[in-house]
Amino acid sequence: MRVLDKGFVELIDHMGSDLSVVNGARISMGKRKEVFDDKDAGLINYLAEHDHTSPFRIPHVVLHIKAPIFVMRQWMRYKIGSDFNEISGRYVEFEQEYYVPKVFRSQSKNLKQGSDGELTMADAIRAEQVYLRSCRNAFASYEDLLEVGVAKEQARMVLPLALYTEVYWTASLQAVAHFLLQRLDPHAQWEIREYAKAVKELILPLYPNSLNALLEAK
Repeated sequence: MRVLDKGFVELIDHMGSDLSVVNGARISMGKRKEVFDDKDAGLINYLAEHDHTSPFRIPHVVLHIKAPIFVMRQWMRYKIGSDFNEISGRYVEFEQEYYVPKVFRSQSKNLKQGSDGELTMADAIRAEQVYLRSCRNAFASYEDLLEVGVAKEQARMVLPLALYTEVYWTASLQAVAHFLLQRLDPHAQWEIREYAKAVKELILPLYPNSLNALLEAK
């Protein structure tokens, strides 16, 4: 699923279902079901509402994510119940592939970490010129360092946060829900919200009852 200008989120693998959550809860009574029914949906809602979260850590997903580094550094804060495997600039030579915003936003006057509306057209044109010049100069410096023989592990240090990186994210359903609760919030940065929307669209069909219950219980 495409995200931003050059990014994507792709479902690689998944384990379990809503029934897995139900059976994880019922094992405490030595019971197991083969078919999911309406009563099980009620049980899932009860588990979510009362923070009985361990059954939601049974299902897992593996996602392939391509995102700007500044997005992934926010994403990688979600370490509980998840693991990240990232492409390494020590092994590969990066291509000139970086995120270019369609819109440049002004700094929020009320939130230190937030933004408000779009810049004026004149300021936006100037911002784009500065932004592109910086990214292009960074890649030119990177390529010059490689050309004179600097190791990739050092040459990469001049590259911008807008550089695209690729990651495999392995996460429990509870970890996915926690990520979505925080990064679908209107206060989250717009770029990572776009990724959160894509993650929800991919994962919700796999665990419709469980994911909805987790998202609506908070």
